[in-house]
Amino acid sequence: MPHFVGAQDVQGFVHPSSEAAGYVVPADAEVRARLTDWQDLKFGALVHWGLYSVPGIVESWSICSEDVDWIRRRDDLSYDAYKDWYFSLKDSLNPTRFDPDGWARAAADAGMKYLIFTTKHHDGFCLFDTQETDFKITAGPFRSDGRDPAREVFDACRRNGLWVGAYFSKPDWHCPWFWNPHFATPNRQNNYRRDRHPEWWQNYRSFTQRQLRELLTRYGRIDILWLDGGWVSGDEVGLDTLLAEARAGAQPGLISVDRSIRGKNENYFTPERGVPSEPLGVPWESCIPLSNDWGWVPNAPYKSARRVVGTLIEVVAKGGCLVLGLGPCADGTLEEGVLSRLRDIGDWLRRNGEAIYATRPLAQFQSGDVWFTQSKDGRTAFALYALPDGERLPAQLSWKAPVPAGKITLLNTGKRLSFKTVGDSVVVSLPANLPQEPLALKFAPAPRK
Repeated sequence: MPHFVGAQDVQGFVHPSSEAAGYVVPADAEVRARLTDWQDLKFGALVHWGLYSVPGIVESWSICSEDVDWIRRRDDLSYDAYKDWYFSLKDSLNPTRFDPDGWARAAADAGMKYLIFTTKHHDGFCLFDTQETDFKITAGPFRSDGRDPAREVFDACRRNGLWVGAYFSKPDWHCPWFWNPHFATPNRQNNYRRDRHPEWWQNYRSFTQRQLRELLTRYGRIDILWLDGGWVSGDEVGLDTLLAEARAGAQPGLISVDRSIRGKNENYFTPERGVPSEPLGVPWESCIPLSNDWGWVPNAPYKSARRVVGTLIEVVAKGGCLVLGLGPCADGTLEEGVLSRLRDIGDWLRRNGEAIYATRPLAQFQSGDVWFTQSKDGRTAFALYALPDGERLPAQLSWKAPVPAGKITLLNTGKRLSFKTVGDSVVVSLPANLPQEPLALKFAPAPRK
């Protein structure tokens, strides 16, 4: 096994997030309606799978010749030889145990409501049967089966009641019209001056447009087009025209996520690996991997189900959605460590989902360790306690506002809980022997004075 140098447990490149002040409300009424529906979903999956899954390294970043501590490369190869080796992995990715229905069932059972599948990462390797390049899974060992992984994943999502999202990288480090072989590849950008080689860039624009049209016309209903690689904007690849065509045709109401590119094509924001300190007041989604990396790596330090639920509680209390990064192995399976956490998350959501799905934030979204959500009609409020790893439930929960108008019940069981008001605080007594897990309490809020 080759030896890789560089830290593996360091969280890598974090895509900058746009600020709420730059948000542009979509002009298309169908897009606005779909965004409202999407905001009810709250929880989804972002699946990264590709050549990087074969050796188990940090996505495709190792072929970008930037010297940062979270990118690992083989120490026995020069950069150019490494890049050749990496691209040759197309002949090794043969997912003999690929089970898209298993992925979709696991996501649905975890309480996820949508799934975003990586059709192409920055390395340019395509997980769909594009006609624009042979650098694709259907031109490698998998071609003998006559299968198209993206089509199968999208169809499996629909069968399992999940919204379909297509991740697509605008930069493509394999395409000769982005990284032209005439020059070195010093960083993530295209490696030539566009003003000196306008025909190269035009070739790249046309190549990218044709691939996006394939995804938006050949694969059925796509709910979310999730565009990554914000050092290239949607405008630079003609996104306006592509979206107009799609929404007027097979994809009415298509949600566009042109990440970190402020403007009309960034229909929701995507803060990465963290949660904003305050509600943003616009549609947004925290994208956070279950491990330290988006793709599969060996011996990954997966977050606990309790931690994921706690993050989901905070995100939803602040008005966002959470998309959890999952990385299947090269053979197409999800590790048991992933599946067991998804089962536990789903178990909690089946019992407490009323406090999560189709809710909206309160003006008072947090009080100490307690977070709040409410039904869209405002008649029901929920107080949620996100129990941290390594801690046990307290004997009491207390918060300042909202004040219950009547009874408080434990959402998990419907059991009525005793509480009192002490000054401006609500103090709730918790029963002994509760499961050591996050809690959701339900009550009708008293009118604010």
